Amino acid sequence: MGKVRKTKKFAEMKRMISLKDTRIKKQNREAKKRNKPDPQSVKIREVPQASTALFLSYNEQLGPPYHVLLDTNFINFSITNKLDIIKSMMECLLAKCTPYISDCVMAELEKLGRKYRVALRIVKDPRFERLTCCHKGTYADDCIVQRITESKCYIVATCDKELKRRVRKVPGVPIMYITGHRFSIERMPEAYGAPRF
Repeated sequence: MGKVRKTKKFAEMKRMISLKDTRIKKQNREAKKRNKPDPQSVKIREVPQASTALFLSYNEQLGPPYHVLLDTNFINFSITNKLDIIKSMMECLLAKCTPYISDCVMAELEKLGRKYRVALRIVKDPRFERLTCCHKGTYADDCIVQRITESKCYIVATCDKELKRRVRKVPGVPIMYITGHRFSIERMPEAYGAPRF
């Protein structure tokens, strides 16, 4: 005797409980009706408040000395490309720059361990300003995006594609990145003489 092969039943439906079943409560017996939106009603749209620093698309809060908010990977990439952060920033912007490090970026560098101890030593330089964080967690990307939405006086220095995409959504905030062994800047007004490569 061989095995009996069981053929697969096609077009078999799942068993569903009927609405008349005693296990269903009274208020759930009626089939749910979807409320259609009223076409005559006024649609309320919430638009975020535009910053007073922006005049047309020109950010008036930007100006020398520039405040540059650094990301973790920007520091690491500048070390791998053998670039001095402050000197390269000044060459890129042709003005005095103050690099800022948030507590979250510092915490990320400390978490990375011994491999990134050079980056940690560079960041602890007294020329780098420290920004204290009041929020929970140590995710630097959220911290940076929150800071630039609150005040538009920063230039964000990052090489992270995801963070760049999030920063581009905030109007009037330039992005500094590394390309071809030098710093370059994006979305900066030409009036300040930033070199374009």
